[in-house]
Amino acid sequence: MSLKFTSETHFKKTEIGEIPKDWEVKILEKIITEIKKGIKPKKHQTQGKDLFPYLSAEYLRGETSETTYFPESSGIIVSEKEIIVLWDGSNAGEIFKGLQGILSSTMAKLTPNKDTNPLFLFYQLKIREDEFRDTTTGTGIPHVDKQNLLLKEIIYPSPPEQSRIAKVLSWFDDLIENKKRQNEILEKTAMAIFKSWFIDFEPFSAKGGSATGRKDSEFVDSELGRIPKGWEVRELRRVVNTQYGLTASSEDIGDTKLLRITDINKTFVIDWDNVPYCNIAEDKLLKYELKDKDIVISRIADIGKVAIIEDPPKSVFASYLIRLKPKLNKITPYYLYYWLKSPSYQEYIEGAAEGSTRQNTNAEVIKSGPILIPDEKVIREFEKIAENIRSKIILNQKQIMILRKIRDTLLPLLVFGKLRVEEVDDAKIN
Repeated sequence: MSLKFTSETHFKKTEIGEIPKDWEVKILEKIITEIKKGIKPKKHQTQGKDLFPYLSAEYLRGETSETTYFPESSGIIVSEKEIIVLWDGSNAGEIFKGLQGILSSTMAKLTPNKDTNPLFLFYQLKIREDEFRDTTTGTGIPHVDKQNLLLKEIIYPSPPEQSRIAKVLSWFDDLIENKKRQNEILEKTAMAIFKSWFIDFEPFSAKGGSATGRKDSEFVDSELGRIPKGWEVRELRRVVNTQYGLTASSEDIGDTKLLRITDINKTFVIDWDNVPYCNIAEDKLLKYELKDKDIVISRIADIGKVAIIEDPPKSVFASYLIRLKPKLNKITPYYLYYWLKSPSYQEYIEGAAEGSTRQNTNAEVIKSGPILIPDEKVIREFEKIAENIRSKIILNQKQIMILRKIRDTLLPLLVFGKLRVEEVDDAKIN
């Protein structure tokens, strides 16, 4: 991207802070044409033409790529030129970019007028999100106060400058999303290879090729079904040691991260930027510090959710997580990680969960599950492939964190006019 910035030196005071003298302040009501609340959609479908994804908060946050689909007539359609506000619930006031889909019944969409750049308005509302979340109403379920929202003052540069600011910030967002999509493809690739080798045994069947340069066409019975001869099924306790995590309170600042269930249950790569800190004594740190290639599994709520620790900062794991460490050299970290994520183990752990409202389990139950022990040469071959794939995922994740920090540094400077975008060369944006 080719950019030309200048630092602003002439400001005027407003109710929302200093802004450039040639910028305006308008109330939100004057720059949007509509606020429309979502409804509960009907006629759910899973396939067919002209279907739209259901825009839940989890889907919009990128916490899940799975959603349901509906025809256009089923609900309120959102476009990419609109802004979504989480209207009801504990996170009411959260702001999302418009995405083509069906609006959730707990959401509302804002439609900017023709002179207002929707991305610029999104970035300004996003940076001031705490204001909206702090002014919700309702004694039971919080919801956004519509009148309060409409009267919010909005910084308003000229439409061409709005467009330039939006292009700069969205360029970073587009790069971040591209890296995330790459990671999703890479992780699906690793899981597909694991399934082919250790669930379906495709390379080892009479018709398959071989991962290790040979065919193992003879199969024998086991508690997991037919498996290649020479492989075995054991209880997990025979191949791993377990350790419960630390009981500690999370903090906003510190020098030791505290990994929790919420940091692993909706992702396949840990976003350490969003992991809080904790205060911890040196002796406790020695006991609970996370090391590269450690594996943790949740034992309550979303039981069985698994994460592998890769190139971590100084960090420990919380009490609702259990650490697993292989005690046999032939059980490699990535093999163990993908086995714990596999249907063969997940079906076991889901069936073993206790509790009707808040499922829970313990280390003994986790260790009682099955694990397939393949030929060591096969495991080592898979480990090389998985490590190569995961190293690309971790590199992408580090780049995402850098891009996000740059964007977040630029965001207030651009939105409040401290830094002016004089020129954006579209031809050099790639």
